Amino acid sequence: MTAQLLTLPPASLYIHIPWCIKKCPYCDFNSHAYKDNLPETAYIEKLIADLKQDLPLLQDRKFTSVFIGGGTPSLFSPGGIETLLSAVEKLAGFSDDIEITMEANPGTFELEKFSAFRSAGINRLSIGIQSFQQSYLEKLGRVHSDNEAKLAAENALAAGFENFNLDLMFGLTGQSVEDALKDLDMAITCNPPHLSWYQLTIEPNTLFYSKPPPLPEEEIISDIQNAGIEFLSNNGLSRYEVSAFSRQDQESRHNLNYWQFGDYLGIGAGAHGKVTLPEENRILRTRKIRQPDNYLKHENPLAEIKEVHTAELPLEFMMNLLRLSKGGEQTLFEERTGLYLKNIEPILASLRDKNMLSADRLQATSKGYLFLDTLLTEFMPAENHTLKRIEIHSQ
Repeated sequence: MTAQLLTLPPASLYIHIPWCIKKCPYCDFNSHAYKDNLPETAYIEKLIADLKQDLPLLQDRKFTSVFIGGGTPSLFSPGGIETLLSAVEKLAGFSDDIEITMEANPGTFELEKFSAFRSAGINRLSIGIQSFQQSYLEKLGRVHSDNEAKLAAENALAAGFENFNLDLMFGLTGQSVEDALKDLDMAITCNPPHLSWYQLTIEPNTLFYSKPPPLPEEEIISDIQNAGIEFLSNNGLSRYEVSAFSRQDQESRHNLNYWQFGDYLGIGAGAHGKVTLPEENRILRTRKIRQPDNYLKHENPLAEIKEVHTAELPLEFMMNLLRLSKGGEQTLFEERTGLYLKNIEPILASLRDKNMLSADRLQATSKGYLFLDTLLTEFMPAENHTLKRIEIHSQ
C-alpha cells in the first residue's frame, strides 16, 4: 500500500535577474541597483548550472511557461537572453505552445532592443508602466518619463509582440478617482491583451517604509477600485484574478499555473520554487541564495529546501486558487494536494452558509472575494489537527 498524490501538475520556470538601474522606493523585491558593468555572462552561466542541479525535480516534464523577472531583466543583452533560453530548452524542453515572458521597463535604451528580444525567443512582454502621468512617476521614483511610458506598448507591437502585459498602480499619493481612470484610459488606448492593476502598499525593507508617503483614505481607494474594475470591464478587460485583467483567452498562463497550485522551478538569486513528488507524497518548496554576489560564488546556490506540511496544504492551496475569480473544480484540491476534500468539508460548509463560497466549486462569491483575506483565515492550520492523505492501493 502506497500513499501518493494523484497527479503531477504542469511545470513552469521562473528566472530571476536581480539588477536594475535604480531601486524604486516602494520595491521589496530582491533587486539591486548596479554600479558598474553587469556580470551578464557569469550570471547566465550560473543560471544554467542552477537549472542543471534542479533538473531531477522536473521529473521529465517540459516547461509550459517561462517567466524572466527582476530587477529589470531587459538590461541583459538579447544575445545573452537567447543563449539562456537555448540552454533551458536543450536541458528541459519546451511545450509546443510555450509562453515565455520577460519583464521590461519603458526606457529608450530598452525599447530599441524589443525586436531583438522577440528574435531571441521572448514571445510575451510585461512592461512596468506604473503610471502614464509624469507627476506620479516622479512620486514613485521611476526612471522613465510619461512619454516613454506611452511609447512602450507601441514599440512592443511594432516589434511583433501580440501578447504583452502592462503594469499599473493605483492608490498613489494624491491620486483621485479621475486620475486613476486617466491612467486606465491611457492603457486602453494601447490595446493591451493583459493588464496588471494593483494597489500601492507600503512594504517593510523599502524606502517608503522608513519614510511613508501620505496615501489616499480607504474610502477613496475603494472608490478607485470599484470605478476601475467597471471601466476595464466596459472596455473588454475582465478581472480573472485579484489584480489581473485580460481580454478573452489572454490570461497569463504562467501565473495561472501558480494560482492553480502547479509546479515551478526557480533559478537565480533569491528565486523560489515549488515541486510535487508524487511517489513520495510530498510537496517541497525551494529557495536560492539571495545576494547576487553570494549566488555567483557558491557552487551550490540552494539556500533552503523544505516540505510543505500536511496541515499547511489547505491554506497554501486556497491562497492561490481563490485569487482566481472563477476559482476551480473541487477535484483540483485532491489532485494538487493529495488530501481528501472531506478533510476541509466543515470549513467549506461554514463558508457556504456565510455566502462566501460557491455551492459546487472552490470559488469565492462576490462577498467572499471582497473579504478574501478573512475567508482564507478559515483554512489556517489548527494545532494538533491531523489531515488524512489520499492513499492509492497498489496490487
